[in-house]
Amino acid sequence: MTRMLIIGPPGAGKGTQAARISERLGVTAISTGDIFRANVKNETPLGIEAKKYIDAGNFVPDSVTNEMVRARLQEDDVKDGFLLDGYPRTAAQVEELDDILAGKGQKLDVVLQLTADDEELVQRLLKRAELEGRADDNEDVIRHRLDLYKAQTADVVASYDKRGIVARVDGLGGIDDVTERVMEALKDIC
Repeated sequence: MTRMLIIGPPGAGKGTQAARISERLGVTAISTGDIFRANVKNETPLGIEAKKYIDAGNFVPDSVTNEMVRARLQEDDVKDGFLLDGYPRTAAQVEELDDILAGKGQKLDVVLQLTADDEELVQRLLKRAELEGRADDNEDVIRHRLDLYKAQTADVVASYDKRGIVARVDGLGGIDDVTERVMEALKDIC
């Protein structure tokens, strides 16, 4: 059973690697974006609440996000482990996740941090924006997102570093190469 978190800057390949890790380890990959979309689509009470913030262009408050994650982690498909992508993003969310797992007699096993050089990420994201026709993803916006990532996740990573459960892997290079580095880093943990 593996309970893990994947974290990394925009463009580091979290989604791609999460899908591959999920398949190889047989654990459910859970992205907070998917949780939000499912709750909004199904018009759950939490989805209706979250939609108000999303439609206004605001962040969904921790209280709503935490409840969505809590509910998701009660579902049957995560009883043998999970891989969280996009949560926790703040120190308060780290505490909430600890509380959710403690209520089930569990704890997080590993935090996989994909690392990457900012300049390479900027070029990767500019190329992706061009291919996908994302005119709003210009260099200034991308650099701002990278700065936000660093500011928001510094405390999260520091918290898990203190526990000795962070595995850092270079997220740059070919997809298969990164996957092999990830699996090598996880082999003694998972």
